[in-house]
Amino acid sequence: MNQKNEFYAIVELFGHQRIAGKISEQTVAGQNFIRVDVPDTPRNPGFSKLYGQGAIYCITPVEKSTVDALADQLAIKPLDIWEIRQLTAPEETEEDLDY
Repeated sequence: MNQKNEFYAIVELFGHQRIAGKISEQTVAGQNFIRVDVPDTPRNPGFSKLYGQGAIYCITPVEKSTVDALADQLAIKPLDIWEIRQLTAPEETEEDLDY
């Protein structure tokens, strides 16, 4: 770890989830968060996520090459496809429903 508190790591989250990327600290609205910058992979473009302390179970520092390989294997996305569909789906009205 360096003095800026930026390093590569695997972050294990409650709910049996894992994410891999470059880790740093970020303050939002006076609250501290862990920022995970997930690198570009052949499957997905890179993105960032912020996690509060209560969401994190474990942080394991690793080499960048490990993060790159694991980020591709985990195939984490910033939003799941069902969330996007839900956001873009037209709103149903009573008249649209067949009973």
